[in-house]
Amino acid sequence: MTTELLFLRDAYLREFEATVVAADTEARSVVLDRTAFYPTGGGQPHDTGSLAGMAVIDVRKAPRDSIVEGRSGIDGGVVHYLGGDGALPVVGEKLLGQLDWERRHKLMRTHTALHILCGVIWNEWKVPVTGGNMEPLAARMDFEFDPLPDGFARTVEEAVNAQIAADRPIEVSFVPSGLAAVDPDLIRTKVSLIPEDVAQVRVVDIVGLDRQADGGTHVRSTGEVGRVVVVKTESKGKGNKRIRIKIDE
Repeated sequence: MTTELLFLRDAYLREFEATVVAADTEARSVVLDRTAFYPTGGGQPHDTGSLAGMAVIDVRKAPRDSIVEGRSGIDGGVVHYLGGDGALPVVGEKLLGQLDWERRHKLMRTHTALHILCGVIWNEWKVPVTGGNMEPLAARMDFEFDPLPDGFARTVEEAVNAQIAADRPIEVSFVPSGLAAVDPDLIRTKVSLIPEDVAQVRVVDIVGLDRQADGGTHVRSTGEVGRVVVVKTESKGKGNKRIRIKIDE
């Protein structure tokens, strides 16, 4: 039992209808047949919002071996944890889901900013990403630098904002996993994070700048990101440098 991930094809979907396919009263969680809520993963935090008027406080992708007979019955589905103490939606119930759009859009802008940063650094230095994380309008990304070039922070900040000003379109496509595995340009992390059992790989292409495998949510063009500031650079050990950024409101 899996959940159709609506955000993979339409990150701008703010509300949707879905059917409850599993529920866990103890954990106050439900699994839906389809969802626009992004579950925590890939350095991007979960969405918030509401289901049938109940607050969605956490969203997680369940492991494929996490079936609990008589309770959740999930198999790789997306688990939505609900706040409050009202009656939980029941299996078979159709309900309306609504995203906290302000939070989602900030995360989209932030995630795209990180891809711009990644593309700028890859094109100039061919340095892979070793880690990253984000929150709305603030993020960090680690790269395999040793040491950072002189004047790096200012140079990168100017280059990133130039790409934002260029208002490059951002396109999403899907390719067979076999093709993705042999295309080195699609994997910008030092270690590939693509699951072995995935049949198709989603590709996010900032046209003319950066093209890589990614499952997160993004804006439609770089101009939508807003101005990026490099707040700080840090050394996290030999060959690992951290870049912290923020995005203007």
